[in-house]
Amino acid sequence: MNVVLLGAPGAGKGTQCKHIARRFGVEHLSSGDILRENRANGTQLGKKAKSYMDAGGLVPDDLIVEMMADAIGKTSEKGFVLDGFPRTVNQAEELDKALDDMGLKINAILNLEVSESVVIERITGRRSCPACGAVYHIKNMRPKVDGVCDNDGEKLVQRPDDTSEVVENRLRTYHKQTAPVVDYYKKHYNVMDIDADAKAEEAKQIIFDKLESIEQK
Repeated sequence: MNVVLLGAPGAGKGTQCKHIARRFGVEHLSSGDILRENRANGTQLGKKAKSYMDAGGLVPDDLIVEMMADAIGKTSEKGFVLDGFPRTVNQAEELDKALDDMGLKINAILNLEVSESVVIERITGRRSCPACGAVYHIKNMRPKVDGVCDNDGEKLVQRPDDTSEVVENRLRTYHKQTAPVVDYYKKHYNVMDIDADAKAEEAKQIIFDKLESIEQK
């Protein structure tokens, strides 16, 4: 099964991708992770991406698509769920071409719908441990002792990119660049909208039910 998961920042894409990967035995492909992996391993694609990033520029769509297509090609036997990709209509179009060249197709496209107020509350409420990287939330996932990591007793911090100003900017970028991807897919595929305002467990069950119905066809 090959799945594309779409949604705004804070919609829960990473969490739900992990659930889908475990339940359906597919590979969780995060564009951010793959970009960092290529950079760290010094691949040809990684070196090209590094040159853009070091110059303060955006990595071009064709390079991102090439990286993702390479990762997808390595998982064609298992299937995949895409996390954080495609981010633009151009990337979506190029992904379709790359999949066609590999003889693969997308089986399901899920769109996590979430209100901006929920996104802001979720992201600005996150607190992380600078030592072990554990993530908590001031409302939904509190540590045993307020402000202190359960694992190592370190004081929890709010990451610089979790402030309301940064989140609002990320949402503006999403609506400008990435939201049109949903419209693109709705012209070519059956996109399944998921209420991501619901608790993660509720959203997970809805996703599982929809993917299981596809799996059984």
